[in-house]
Amino acid sequence: MRYIDLPEYGGPESMVLAEGHRPEPGAGEVLIRVAAAGVNRPDIVQRAGFYPPPPGASPILGLEVAGEVTAIGDGVSRWQVGDRVCALTNGGGYAEYAVAPAGQCLPVPDGLTEVEAAALPETFFTVWSNLLHRAHLKAGETLLVHGGSSGIGTAAIQIAASLGARVFATAGSADKCAACEKLGAERGINYREEDFVEVINQATDGNGADVILDMVGGGYVERNIQCAAKDGRIVNIAFLAGAKVEVNLLPVMLKRLTLTGSTLRPQPPEVKAKIARDLESQVWPLIAAGKIAPQIAATFPLQSVVEAHRLMESSQHIGKIVLTLS
Repeated sequence: MRYIDLPEYGGPESMVLAEGHRPEPGAGEVLIRVAAAGVNRPDIVQRAGFYPPPPGASPILGLEVAGEVTAIGDGVSRWQVGDRVCALTNGGGYAEYAVAPAGQCLPVPDGLTEVEAAALPETFFTVWSNLLHRAHLKAGETLLVHGGSSGIGTAAIQIAASLGARVFATAGSADKCAACEKLGAERGINYREEDFVEVINQATDGNGADVILDMVGGGYVERNIQCAAKDGRIVNIAFLAGAKVEVNLLPVMLKRLTLTGSTLRPQPPEVKAKIARDLESQVWPLIAAGKIAPQIAATFPLQSVVEAHRLMESSQHIGKIVLTLS
């Protein structure tokens, strides 16, 4: 099969198209002929050498795919050869064939193409596990999403709005803010021109945001605490602006705040399978009904993966970047 090899860590040009052996599914796994694979920030970090795959996982980049099941391992009962699925992989997505645990597979939602479905797993698993399992976001609460025009951000806005939350999102341009508002955010906040702390406090009559989903870190950590509501929950899923900061923690105590965070990839398969079941029962019907949709910024053929990563690193896109395979 063709796949994207990473002979050495480095920039986008370190990835090369290669030929290798097709993987075989083990017990509890399925083999998928990949039609499309999502590109995600963890891929960038792994390519640079700072996010090694967990033990036993494929060293090939790629954490989400969509395509057709071509083989099943022992103990797999739900999926059959020929089923159209999208899957959260543990690695190996940038290839013509990829293995995924059966519990991390979901049917391609009705009405979606494989390209659209490939943009779902990593993003929607991450958003659901952090907003619902960790932050316990509820209808009527206020959510602030940083990076609102990213793949994570566009999914978070739609999911939270569908749950009845009041959503605000930061983004870096007027066009990106408008895109956030079109997806369900009450207000897109241009962080280059506005102070999100002031906007949130003014919009909530000083109460603040009940939940904050942050992938920026750095200087945002202190400011998140400033605009969090009493009993607020701040969830960090990345630290693009840095993980080491000096913070006044007194407001954390006075407001009874929860500071938490997570990474998805190292979590046990049973945890990921639970997220998959929740998504299928509560989000997949909304996707099938057209109420939630993956936002595709651009597609690239597998052999153009270098250009795909360059676009990801430029942060000029709105939504997801997807690799396609013929």
